[in-house]
Amino acid sequence: MINPEDLLVPRGAGAAEGFDVVITPERAGWTYSGLRVVTLAAGESMSLATGAEEMAVLPLGGSARVEVETASYELIGRDDVFSRVTDCAYVPIDAEVRLSTASGCELALPSARATRRFDPAYIAAGDVAVDLRGAGPATRQVTNFMSPDRFDGADRLVCCELLTPDGNWSSYPPHRHDGVGDCAVENEEIYYFRIGSTAHRGYAPEGFAMHRTYTVAGLHEPADVFDVNLPIHDGDVFLVPRGYHGPCIAAPGYPLYYLNVLAGPGGERTMAFCDDPTHHWVRDSWATMPPDPRCPMTSAYGVATNE
Repeated sequence: MINPEDLLVPRGAGAAEGFDVVITPERAGWTYSGLRVVTLAAGESMSLATGAEEMAVLPLGGSARVEVETASYELIGRDDVFSRVTDCAYVPIDAEVRLSTASGCELALPSARATRRFDPAYIAAGDVAVDLRGAGPATRQVTNFMSPDRFDGADRLVCCELLTPDGNWSSYPPHRHDGVGDCAVENEEIYYFRIGSTAHRGYAPEGFAMHRTYTVAGLHEPADVFDVNLPIHDGDVFLVPRGYHGPCIAAPGYPLYYLNVLAGPGGERTMAFCDDPTHHWVRDSWATMPPDPRCPMTSAYGVATNE
């Protein structure tokens, strides 16, 4: 049985072991997906053993050096998630990793419990695909740094970044990938949110977004039927164990970022999904609707001007 109140991890509530955020599969109540976020001061370093988890190293702010086995990668980062696309790295299971920074950084470490071991890898910002999804007020940017069709060097870990202009709807139409009924794909998903502002640079603790996740009677087990609609603030985490998720709505004045972390038991990494059939028609309407000109919002070269 799912307690809907446990799906939201407010900023600070997930801190542990020197990390700003620690979401293990055990904490989430599932099997595969995880996330850690850590802040390192200038000149600081840390070491960790990946054990049974493969990970990405994604700078949210600042730059970092990643040392794993015989490899060493300099990740050129960014001021914040709204300023540019960043370099990142992949580190495999059963590895010793050292993270360090000359000037300070904030790093996301999305993870997945895995069994196959792949080689460490460096992904340059210029090689990361930036795609547009949706149209009109549902236009958003997808930064596919570790999606299955863009990166094949992982066992189960799937991640990407979503950037949504203020006032727009993202993760829409509502969709699911929970292995229930006619949805063959099963992925556990983590959303890690950051909120920006059109009035100032950096993050906006005063800002907010809205998020919905829900299950459906007759499709999901009676004990698992819920409908959660709640405000999201900068630094919050939301856990999606099953059901339809979406929309994520960026309030006017507050652009929205979220890091998607997905993993599941399937033998093939996939981001396939099943729309809520009630709202699938909206997707068809995009064929005749222009995209929001504010997208893409970023690139490897900085904030997009769209001119």
